[in-house]
Amino acid sequence: METKNRDWVLKTVSDMNIKFVSLWFADVLGFLKSFTITADELENAMDEGMGFDGSSIEGYARIEESDMIARPEPTTFTILPWSARDCLVARMFCNIHRPDGAPYDADPRWALRRNLKKAEDLGYTMYVGPELEYFYFKDASGTVPLDAGGYFELTSRDVASDLRQATILYLQAMGIKVEYSHHEVAPSQQEIDLRYSDALTMADAAMTYRMTVKEVAVQNGVHASFMPKPLMGENGSGMHTHQSLFKGKENAFFDAKDPYHLSKLAKAYIAGLIRHSREISSVVAQWVNSYKRLVPGYEAPCYISWARRNRSVLIRVPMYKPGKPNATRIEYRCPDPACNPYLAFAVMLAAGLKGIAENYEIPEPIEEDIFEMSPEQKKARGIVPLPGSLGEAIAETERSELVREALGNHIFDRFIANKKLEWEGYRAHVSKYELDKYLPIL
Repeated sequence: METKNRDWVLKTVSDMNIKFVSLWFADVLGFLKSFTITADELENAMDEGMGFDGSSIEGYARIEESDMIARPEPTTFTILPWSARDCLVARMFCNIHRPDGAPYDADPRWALRRNLKKAEDLGYTMYVGPELEYFYFKDASGTVPLDAGGYFELTSRDVASDLRQATILYLQAMGIKVEYSHHEVAPSQQEIDLRYSDALTMADAAMTYRMTVKEVAVQNGVHASFMPKPLMGENGSGMHTHQSLFKGKENAFFDAKDPYHLSKLAKAYIAGLIRHSREISSVVAQWVNSYKRLVPGYEAPCYISWARRNRSVLIRVPMYKPGKPNATRIEYRCPDPACNPYLAFAVMLAAGLKGIAENYEIPEPIEEDIFEMSPEQKKARGIVPLPGSLGEAIAETERSELVREALGNHIFDRFIANKKLEWEGYRAHVSKYELDKYLPIL
């Protein structure tokens, strides 16, 4: 297995005559940012970093403290497979630093790294496997689908399948392992599942995945969207996040003697996610549109509970595969693919570790369909809903010491401020629904 360190990267760039290197990083909202350097500047970039103005990056710096340093991470080096053969371009993710060399506390990648270090200090590595769903539309101006297909559907002229396959080939060329892909439930809705890996590698992969899906779509004259709920009356797009903690090569979530094959540690981790799920909701489902997905009737979770077979719950425990203890995991179903994966993985881990640290007791699983329960039945079982809107979710997060600690003061304050602006803008907007419904009668 090749070791991607500084010297290996420089040799590869020279041997393959790579012309440019694109330096990638995320803003607080999870939008990919980049600037490109020539191959001649790469050695200096890895040794000293590249300076840039952070004042125009969402959630980064005020104009009077705008100098930032982007330091590329050699392990993330890969050639962009869509670059021209006579002008190869590579990309590297960056860690963002202050001019004095200290990690910059507005860098989402740093926020995740800090939380992973807390797990590491306890002897654990977080592994995740997200399922990012998305839609293809004919163009960016509307929501005209490419097909009317449904779950796992395949037709003789499946344009979406060809686009997915092209995307997978690009991902594999960049070293991102793919398990499988398929058509999802809604018209023109797709899913490509990535092979699980450590959380930092996966956050980088998720950012690359979104970029690659969109790149292939543009190349083929269509538009790809990770908007959580673009089609009224159809399923929205989720990012069900499978996760587990490993101690060395052993899955710390597995217990052969438990009926669910879950260890005491795994149950405490689930309990942490359950207790803090309302607090972290605005981070894993961060847009006004996210809460159009989290409504009854569309296979998305609305209530805080867990189970094994029940897909109406927030946390599902996939069935144990005999002889495969390392596959034991939980599936957190609230996140959507438009979130910032660095921050989403950070707050999920923080909630789970809190449950472990304080020995939270896991509630009883709910195997019945929650959507069929009466309000009285839900109350008797202690089942409470997720926030019903971004505004409600922000209010929960703003009071959360757990989220503040996980994200750090800078990201926490900037994130809350941005989400409040989004919510206030949405509240002030007069929609077509309101005009159609109320104008004729009021």
